[in-house]
Amino acid sequence: MEAEGLPGGLELAAGGGGAGLSPEKRAALGASLPLLKRDYRFEAVWFWGCVHGVRGTYYIAQGLGADRAAPRSRLYSLDCVEWSLLTPVAKEVGEQAERLKGRFQGDPSFQYEYAEVSAEDAERLLEDGTELVIKEEDRLIATIDQIDRAVGIVPRGAFVKTPLGSVHENRNFEGLSLTEAKKLSSYFHFTEPSNLKNKTLLEKANWDPSTDFLDSLEHDIPPGSWTVQPEKGGAVVVLRSLLWPGLTFYHVPMTKQYGYVYFGTGARG
Repeated sequence: MEAEGLPGGLELAAGGGGAGLSPEKRAALGASLPLLKRDYRFEAVWFWGCVHGVRGTYYIAQGLGADRAAPRSRLYSLDCVEWSLLTPVAKEVGEQAERLKGRFQGDPSFQYEYAEVSAEDAERLLEDGTELVIKEEDRLIATIDQIDRAVGIVPRGAFVKTPLGSVHENRNFEGLSLTEAKKLSSYFHFTEPSNLKNKTLLEKANWDPSTDFLDSLEHDIPPGSWTVQPEKGGAVVVLRSLLWPGLTFYHVPMTKQYGYVYFGTGARG
């Protein structure tokens, strides 16, 4: 969710519960996130959420550039004040990180042994000078990537794709109607689409290529992996992921207010 709208967004996503953040942590985020935007020269900063470990909690922020589809910068903090940039990991490391089981420790330097690796691959990696261990820091960014790809979502029409391929916020977006906001088809995965090419001409008949360039939630696998719930008398619609428990999305119909936040252990449901 947008850092600038953090207090209200947390209230909406958590049904008034503050989404598990103490007043002190919310105040610290309110002070530190604008500094991240300034110091790293981001166009926007999103508060992504928290991954709870055994001995500590990772607070996650994302920095975005002018092209919202470009790779995002990820940062973590253990106290909501001091932030460290997470370095993207190689595909092979990311795949190994996704296989790891058990809770995060809350220690960025903690190391895990590779979960599954053949003798042949192990020999090759060692020859390349690659250690057969994964830092928790690497596991963290791999998990954030995995969650964003699977359940990071936006309302239909919130973003537009230019003829040159860049993606920007749609200045004309005024929110979904309450009727539309209650439909899974009104929400898109904010990641590279994989199902668009399988759509029939009939399905594409009412599409606008500038806004309908992402995969919608209506055909997600497994079916039933989302709950859609109008709350506060229909003043806000909340979607929760059953695939990644802890991921909550909210949208206030007929407004530009929307966002998602994750509060969990980094484990799939």
